[in-house]
Amino acid sequence: MTIRVLPHLLVSQIAAGEVVERPASVLKELLENSVDAGAQAITVVLDEGGIKRVQVEDDGAGISRDELPLALARHATSKIASLEDLEGVATMGFRGEALASIASVSRLSITSRTRQAPHAASICAEGAQLGEVQPAARAQGTTVAVADLYFNTPARRKFLRTDATEFGHCDEVFRRIALAQPRVAFMLKHNGRVSHVLRSQDVAQRAAGLLGDGFFANSLVVEAQGGALRLHGRAGTPQAQGGQYFFVNNRFVRDRLLSHAVREAYAQLLHGERQPAYVLFLEVDPRAVDVNVHPAKTEVRFRDPRAVHQFVFHALQRALSPSAAEAPVSYAVVSGQRPIQSAFGLAQPVAAYESFMKVEALPTSEKAPPLGYALGQLHGVYILAQNEAGLVLVDMHAAHERIVMEKLKANLDAGEVQRQALLVPALFQAEALDVATASEHSEVLEKLGLELSVSGPNELAVRAAPIALAGGDIGGLARGVLAEIRQYGASQVLSSRQNELLATMACHAAVRANRALSIAEMNALLREMEETERSGSCNHGRPTWYQLTLADLDRLFLRGR
Repeated sequence: MTIRVLPHLLVSQIAAGEVVERPASVLKELLENSVDAGAQAITVVLDEGGIKRVQVEDDGAGISRDELPLALARHATSKIASLEDLEGVATMGFRGEALASIASVSRLSITSRTRQAPHAASICAEGAQLGEVQPAARAQGTTVAVADLYFNTPARRKFLRTDATEFGHCDEVFRRIALAQPRVAFMLKHNGRVSHVLRSQDVAQRAAGLLGDGFFANSLVVEAQGGALRLHGRAGTPQAQGGQYFFVNNRFVRDRLLSHAVREAYAQLLHGERQPAYVLFLEVDPRAVDVNVHPAKTEVRFRDPRAVHQFVFHALQRALSPSAAEAPVSYAVVSGQRPIQSAFGLAQPVAAYESFMKVEALPTSEKAPPLGYALGQLHGVYILAQNEAGLVLVDMHAAHERIVMEKLKANLDAGEVQRQALLVPALFQAEALDVATASEHSEVLEKLGLELSVSGPNELAVRAAPIALAGGDIGGLARGVLAEIRQYGASQVLSSRQNELLATMACHAAVRANRALSIAEMNALLREMEETERSGSCNHGRPTWYQLTLADLDRLFLRGR
């Protein structure tokens, strides 16, 4: 075999394999160039999912006539000039190979004009063929059009998907860039139809516009500063639906370190395979992060990864841990349909009505707390309460479940779950494996506040249980804990599976449906919710309460019409 120098076109096409995976990759590089050029308005035009055409037009600084051929040369860039520049790069692009790589596998044209130029100029490239610079007409800025992607490499073109799939990837890239650049106006057209029009706006409005009001209404503000690090954006509650967007210095990244920090912060809210939704921006000294890890520039490497991980984890965990008194209100969706009410029978028992009206009078001399004061129970499942905004509906089991779990976790973090001896031991049927597990892991069980002993053939007795679980299903609790230990092991149960275990324990202790509560008990639960972290969601990620405002109720009853 003979060693040879590869032709220039083949070198570019090999590089294109790393940089230009699909039309979305082209769009990403062109959008980043527009952002680096200081554009305030960017228009994207796609045909056939970007396979036929990807065009990006901006009003940025532009490229001078003499530099247009250089823009299509490999390793030619205006963004860095030295190793020092590379180590502190603050622009989106810097490698100087994207346009050359794209041009090697497409029909590309650039039309540009700087502020000082009397008119625009353009240049075209088709594979290895570079055309002459020609005069053109356009205002200040640049238009890059990429047509017939992979026309000269049919093997690569076969790997492209349907137009709809490729457009979906392009749309996702558009969203990422637009989220990171809220002060830039964007427009996206596909096959002649407008898909997005985004005016210059703040980050919150841009997030609502791109991800929908559903995400925005079910998300919490994140704002934290620590030394040279700043984290801001919005983190979705367990009810939020949306994507996962993490930006480092306004660059969208996929980073295992950051993803792990986010998962850890959500560990007490989301269990199993459920995924969080968020839009987060990490600001860090450019010299403390290496973005030159991969040609696609979506991977980064931090100089002090542990410090970054801990900062992101703690900042996000604090934002996700408000009590019901501090958390944003969860509003119920009121149907726009006219409500249907059937007539009451005249023979309705008067005693039932009078009994209902004997609820305690609401305090009027002081401002109502955030969740208000209880009015009564609905079907033994929901608590109805009145606050200043209107009507509050609480799922009492879900709310109590969260309260109990947070108490257990606080106990465990302090070293040991507080327990009390049972006057009458709780007995339950147990298999031989349960008996063996109870004997082998008695120390772990004691740390969890449980004392178990063998009371007979295939029978275990619970002689002590956590104080927070008094009155719950003690036998079911012990059985559930033993099952967790058998399946995952004692060390896992107290470490990576701790939240799942505590959720299981809390579920057995929480008040059950159809249990009648007094008004005083209901109010006590509301007050505890206001003081408990993460009480807006149960241990399984479901909401614990909703707000119906007076305006919502007025719409239901057609008041004011």
